[in-house]
Amino acid sequence: MKQVHDEGIRQFAKYSRRPAFGRAECERAVGFVLEKIEQNLAEFSAGFPAPASKNHVYPVIDNVEWTSSFWTGMLWLAYELTGAESYRRAAEAQLPSYQRRIAERSHTDTHDLGFLYTLSAVAEYRNTANPVARQLALDAAAMLTERFFEKAGIIQAWGDLNDPEQRGRMIIDCCMNLPLLYWAARESGREEYRTMALSHARQAARYLVREDASTYHTFYMDVESGAPRFGKTAQGYSDNSCWARGQAWAIYGFALSYRYTRESEFPELNQKLANYFLNRLPEDDVCYWDLCFTAGDEERDSSAAAIAACGLLELAKELPLTNEYRICYENAALAMIRSLTESYTTAGLARSNGILRHAVYSKPAGEGVDECNIWGDYFYLEALVRLLRDWRLYW
Repeated sequence: MKQVHDEGIRQFAKYSRRPAFGRAECERAVGFVLEKIEQNLAEFSAGFPAPASKNHVYPVIDNVEWTSSFWTGMLWLAYELTGAESYRRAAEAQLPSYQRRIAERSHTDTHDLGFLYTLSAVAEYRNTANPVARQLALDAAAMLTERFFEKAGIIQAWGDLNDPEQRGRMIIDCCMNLPLLYWAARESGREEYRTMALSHARQAARYLVREDASTYHTFYMDVESGAPRFGKTAQGYSDNSCWARGQAWAIYGFALSYRYTRESEFPELNQKLANYFLNRLPEDDVCYWDLCFTAGDEERDSSAAAIAACGLLELAKELPLTNEYRICYENAALAMIRSLTESYTTAGLARSNGILRHAVYSKPAGEGVDECNIWGDYFYLEALVRLLRDWRLYW
């Protein structure tokens, strides 16, 4: 693995102090989220929220996007928090639409099968032991392996595997899709699933992570020879900048790969990624949409902050008590959640059906900018659940 620089934590003193955000504040925040979910149950019973809101309202769409499962995952978290059968029934009612996607191979040319079937089928199986959900998750994992290029050692991200524009492209987001393969390897005994996932994680560490501990959004590999080609962005400011949500995916994703594999290089690398992220936060601890911005009028990305908070909590959990950064990661995650709760929710927007404001889907495409993003809503709730209980991950 290449030598990656560790900046340390520049505001070590700040993150050494625990923010004033206790259990009572956390429970109130959860209460707000549950109210929003309750309000949305009828509207999203037969459909799903679009990836990003329009004027802070999510349109209703069919199960066609990579983001559908974030709503389903929120329903399962709500069920775990409350035991309310209405949330369980609403989540279970969505499983047939996920079954159709696999059976019809509808909108499945994507590595995001990991997102889609971890937060729907795996989550259902863990909550209900439904064998149908288990088999669906295994079927999705098998389909995901079709995107693996052995010589390159990667899972291709988007599109037709023979499309020259997409062929051999991996993206940092895929670190979060690998848990479906790790889980499926354990459930089925198919060790090759774990081998593929670990290979991709190692290639991501080798090529998507730069020497300064920032990350490319995407990187192209030659799938015939296995040789690296070049890095490029799709949603960041530039090819050489560091897209904030991508860095957050990396922090959480490498922590999850370590959880499954215990590969010793991942925690060390991940601390460097986390330190890079923390060193570029503005005063209120919610990142700009690209980490090349640390001040000014550019948009924040509340969804990246929510993902990073979950990733930091997972990373800290796996570090020894003697690690000097562990408490900083816990406190930084808490500071992000406090800031999101106090200044970034839709509490003042009665007509909104979203939860977190000030998120950015794709600034270059002008899509979902300064809006609610459904994955931000999910990871905000997941972070709150992590703070309230010893949660058994869906990932």
